[in-house]
Amino acid sequence: MRKAVFLDRDGVLNAAVVRNGLPYPPANAAEMRVIDGVPQAVAALKRMGYLTIVVTNQPDIARGTTSREAVDAINAKLNESIGVDEFRVCPHDSADHCDCRKPKPGLLLQAATDWGIDLSQSFMVGDRWRDVEAGQQAAVRTFFVSCGYAEHQPVGYDWAVASLTEAAAIVEQLNQPVTKKDTE
Repeated sequence: MRKAVFLDRDGVLNAAVVRNGLPYPPANAAEMRVIDGVPQAVAALKRMGYLTIVVTNQPDIARGTTSREAVDAINAKLNESIGVDEFRVCPHDSADHCDCRKPKPGLLLQAATDWGIDLSQSFMVGDRWRDVEAGQQAAVRTFFVSCGYAEHQPVGYDWAVASLTEAAAIVEQLNQPVTKKDTE
């Protein structure tokens, strides 16, 4: 079995566009800006043996305010900088009642099946309550990247962090072997 770090996109990997205290995705690839330290954090996670899988809600596709091609172009440009293993996109809106729109865990569960992932050894990193709840429902440990959005805040996450860099450092600490000296 493999292990993975599931990553939300906007607000974790690339800067979200914040309007009236709420986060939105960039409108196009030209507007997308990778958050400082993200390429290094993703590389560190991969060196530790984790798959890095982006799981992102993109309801603007269903709403008709962006195209799947625009979302794919943002993902492609982002991946040129960060090199994740896969992007999984939910193109639906809440009214569609799909299994893949976070907070439902469908994107994580399907990736676990497809990649042979041990969810008990995996993590979810997200900046919104939907991300944390999806991780909890998939039974992975959760990081909440606190961005101060003016919306419902998650509860019950395992760690609150300021960035993916901080989350990767915690994952690295958790992966350090325990020595006899550590237990004395």
